Amino acid sequence: MTAFPLTALITLLICVLMLVTGINVGRARGRYGIKAPAVTGHEMFERAYRVQMNTLENAALLLPALWVNAGFVSDRGAAALGALWLISRIWYAIAYQSDPAKRGPAYGLSMTAFGIAWCAAAWGIARILML
Repeated sequence: MTAFPLTALITLLICVLMLVTGINVGRARGRYGIKAPAVTGHEMFERAYRVQMNTLENAALLLPALWVNAGFVSDRGAAALGALWLISRIWYAIAYQSDPAKRGPAYGLSMTAFGIAWCAAAWGIARILML
């Protein structure tokens, strides 16, 4: 049996991050009186909402690349890139909530982790196809 315990752990932690960002949006709705389905109103609510949406959008890109990387290249390498992405997205969320103008470095680091994961996954597939 092939197992990918490290990538699986990182995937679950990424799911926790997505859950926490969703909870933060719910809290911000209550705190600032933003009734669903509205997604605008108070700036602090909008920040929480954008953090959640940006996290979901980026996770949708990362997770397939992460798992293809784990399956065709390395569980340990995929997990390391996933952990880097996760840490940078937590940094991104904190920075965006405090001052959106300061989110850039965290975004850049998360996209670098994604890019490396994607390239490694593509290399792993190409290597198998060339056999």
